[in-house]
Amino acid sequence: MFGYVKTDMPNMYVKDTVLYQAMYCGLCKGLGKACGQKARFVLNYDLTFLSVLLHNLKNIDVKVEKQHCVIHPIRKKPIAEVDELTERIACLNVILAYYKLNDDVIDNNKGKLKRAFFKKSYKIAKKKEPKIDKIVKERYDGLLSLEKANCDSIDRIADPFGLMMQEIIEVLLQDDCNEKVKELAYYIGKWIYLIDALDDFDKDKKKGDYNVFVNAYLDTQDKQTLVEKHGQDIMIVFASVISKINQLTSELDYKFNHDLTDNILYRGIISQTKNIMENKKCKNTSKF
Repeated sequence: MFGYVKTDMPNMYVKDTVLYQAMYCGLCKGLGKACGQKARFVLNYDLTFLSVLLHNLKNIDVKVEKQHCVIHPIRKKPIAEVDELTERIACLNVILAYYKLNDDVIDNNKGKLKRAFFKKSYKIAKKKEPKIDKIVKERYDGLLSLEKANCDSIDRIADPFGLMMQEIIEVLLQDDCNEKVKELAYYIGKWIYLIDALDDFDKDKKKGDYNVFVNAYLDTQDKQTLVEKHGQDIMIVFASVISKINQLTSELDYKFNHDLTDNILYRGIISQTKNIMENKKCKNTSKF
């Protein structure tokens, strides 16, 4: 369910490409520092974006220095310094990944070894961020209830994930949060849930797993047919969510330059939606 919130690389400034990679590597180091080295396997682009956005909104300057890392032990590369916010986002990353793995076990009775592998990291993250863990658990429980009831409402099924993101942002930002930011987080959460469901249409249809698009369009057997027959209706759903994201993005109170987050929120999300509608594979990270 994660790995979709990414940049539109062809339209990025060089400076933003460097910053994005530095933040990605910084979060990777933050995962190791906060939750143990195993936690670094759950690193994804969505949380990198969140780190960039929240550092800006909280007015925390990102310090980037050339450092060595495990993957690049000889040549130094720009890496963002691990600060308190980065460690908190790292804990969130682990908590979200663990509950996604747990969800896979419940749905398919698969992934028990992978879940066990990350359990120690999850326990560390839960101890450090109990409020976030409680939010994720409660919202995943609500989502599971709707899935068990075979919910066919696209708007209703995406609501728990949107609310989860909203409540998490409120915990992380604290006094720097406002209604516009919470609403933005809600719609980003909805988009993540829906784009994942659309991307997984063929896999879920074949396995008989829950998927809201499968339930809402019972007359289709594969995603290509789904898009051919109902593509306009589906694009209206996504256009509504993306329109709110764009509107709310323009109203944010940024503290620093926001070219990078603008690239992701104005261009990256649209590009990802278009690619998945056209059946292109968009992710090159592990799917947790």
